Amino acid sequence: MPVEPPPTQWDLPSRAELAALPVLDEPDDDEDGTHDGSDLVAVGADLEPGTLLAAYRSGLFPMPEGRSIGWWCPAYRGVLQLDGLRVSRSLRRSARDFEIRVDTAFDEVVAACADPRRPHGWIDGRIARAYGDLHRLGWAHSVEAWRDGRLAGGLYGVAIGGLFAGESMFHHVTDASKVALLGLVEGLRSDPAGAAGNRLIDVQWATRHLTGLGVRQITRASYLAALEGLLAVPTAALWGE
Repeated sequence: MPVEPPPTQWDLPSRAELAALPVLDEPDDDEDGTHDGSDLVAVGADLEPGTLLAAYRSGLFPMPEGRSIGWWCPAYRGVLQLDGLRVSRSLRRSARDFEIRVDTAFDEVVAACADPRRPHGWIDGRIARAYGDLHRLGWAHSVEAWRDGRLAGGLYGVAIGGLFAGESMFHHVTDASKVALLGLVEGLRSDPAGAAGNRLIDVQWATRHLTGLGVRQITRASYLAALEGLLAVPTAALWGE
């Protein structure tokens, strides 16, 4: 089971406070994952495990904002229901060429996602260290697509109850990140606890690419309203004991 760290020393916005925030723009599906000005809701605090968990439980996630840490709660959240993933025939065929593993190369997945050559990169050393610490406490996880004994693609995120908050994904081989996402969905859907219908994958923003895979946008208020129930769901067996 995950280890609960010491609580944060910071007073983070509550779900009720976040739900009451104004929305500036209509929903968008920009390919680069840009966002409107109402998505950044706070700046500061730290990236200690207790702070990160408190943030996710409130509906926030961090990204660097200059030298500080920005805390984001998108006005329109990108989410994927487990029965909503669109799997093409070609993706099914590609999936046969990969082996899915969980948590066998977490640091390598984060490093690949942080590759500075990637456009719109945001993962710096602070983020990598923070999620590494969270991983070693049992809260952050990687789903990896391997081929011929090599890490070909993957994703990482934070699992709390029925919520999987996806942070980033990468591929070195065509379709490898999509196969990792498929592995995540299938792993959660087959959970023996029988709570698959009460699980949700949060992808932060619904880019055009993710929308093609079945991601949809819901309002900030709708996402925050769903959180209480999601957090009460038992931890998925996918993440081990």
